[in-house]
Amino acid sequence: MDGDDSESTVMVVDDTAASRYALGAVLSRAGHSVIPVASAGEALVELDVRLRAGGLPDVALVDVGLPDMNGFELCRRLKAQPPTAALPVVHFSAVSAGPAYRCRGLDAGGEAYLAVPAEPEEIQAVVRAAVRGARIRTGAETLVRRLTLLSETIAAVQTARSLRELAHAAAEGTARLTGSPAAVFVLGEDGELYRGLSRSRARAALPDPGAHETVARLIRHATAGRTGVRHTVVPAPLWPAGFFRPGASDDAHLVLAPAQDGRAPVCLATPAHADRGAAPNTDALVARLARATALAAEPLLMYQAERHVALTLQHSFLPQQLPEMPGIDVVVRYVPASRQTEIGGDFYAALRTADGVLTAVGDVVGHSLDAATVMVEIRHALRAYCVEDPDPGVLAARLDQMLQHYHPDATATVCLTLVDPAGGRVRIANAGHIPPLLVPDTGTAEYAEVAGPLLGLGLDRPPPAELTLARSHRLLMVTDGLIETRGTDLAVSLEQLRAAATAAPPGTAALCDTLLDCFGRDREDDIALLALRLG
Repeated sequence: MDGDDSESTVMVVDDTAASRYALGAVLSRAGHSVIPVASAGEALVELDVRLRAGGLPDVALVDVGLPDMNGFELCRRLKAQPPTAALPVVHFSAVSAGPAYRCRGLDAGGEAYLAVPAEPEEIQAVVRAAVRGARIRTGAETLVRRLTLLSETIAAVQTARSLRELAHAAAEGTARLTGSPAAVFVLGEDGELYRGLSRSRARAALPDPGAHETVARLIRHATAGRTGVRHTVVPAPLWPAGFFRPGASDDAHLVLAPAQDGRAPVCLATPAHADRGAAPNTDALVARLARATALAAEPLLMYQAERHVALTLQHSFLPQQLPEMPGIDVVVRYVPASRQTEIGGDFYAALRTADGVLTAVGDVVGHSLDAATVMVEIRHALRAYCVEDPDPGVLAARLDQMLQHYHPDATATVCLTLVDPAGGRVRIANAGHIPPLLVPDTGTAEYAEVAGPLLGLGLDRPPPAELTLARSHRLLMVTDGLIETRGTDLAVSLEQLRAAATAAPPGTAALCDTLLDCFGRDREDDIALLALRLG
């Protein structure tokens, strides 16, 4: 339905051969293609065939006096079926019935009515008007559908929790708007390329990292020194094969939109050979989506920058190798949360004191750069306080006061142990944390019975618990990021941890690594582990 109104395809439904010929001749002379059929049944069959082939006529001229089904009933049937409902119908009749036939035709859903014989100019004008009206209605409906699709895609992009999720949502929306495979790229300030593919393409093998580096260079070159949304076509020899079709090389149509500050450009890519005229305003709608995607990427990119700073803090203050602890074998592990999650305030410490080895594992409540910063202050305070008095109960109280004074809105959990390497005596203070797990080389692991309120609340604390650590036992301390799963009761997760620790092979390093293999993949929170045994 994209051609001129005078070059349309018209189906003429008339049981009288002479009338079909006469109408066909008038329409053919005006440049229309004519499909003559002799009955309502034949018309339905012809329309079904054309639907399967991919296109209906532009208008149907229907005699009201057909022998197998009158023209009004045929019109009702066409308008009642979604595939043919948009087909404009013009009724005609040689029988003079006054306004009654006109009213019946309009009530049945027809667009117009002709009394024949009629002047050729009138017939042609009625057909043109019916086609033009149908095209306007169809174009408006199509635009509404596509604007609805655009708004749905923008909503999905704006609610994305990560740059990869954002890119996938934008790619799927681009594919639906253009009717072709799509790839979306966001180039971060650190040079990392975040990619999303439309669902139909994402199931196949993907291009290698070298292809992604090529795309990153093309995006940097195409956006250098430019502002606003721009369109460009990259020839197949320059565009890596495989993004649109597995192993295939295509020219790429790129729509590029930088963020407001000109950094971190967004690129929406589709095959350049795609029929961009198949639907109205395709390029304009994709450009709007590119702008919306660039705007939605900005806070996610800022989060990535903040996450990088927090992660740097974590790594700098949580060394993977601890200094030698005479008489005690200590192993630590730290695993940051998945890239889609904010860094939290998990920490560990192992310090030599005059009374033995002080160990701590804790977690500042919350996930942000602020939580990581408070974590650093707690570790510094712990190092300073333990020089004067390393008793876990005293340290817990002093850390509680420090948080109340300097960070009244912050809370933290921590478990503190003071281990005497010579005799195995252990004093434990627990502030709202998972209690230590005693893991024998053979036998069943058990949690130490020790509890207490979180740091930062100013509540009374029970005295530390005491136990004796046998040389055949390991003491394990973890943060809840290792086992806590949304929707699962913590008691269930604790029992799963106890069972896994019981089944772990001997050794402190083997214990930590076994538990990380069991629980530590794609977690939504940081993980800190500390395991020790007497040397």
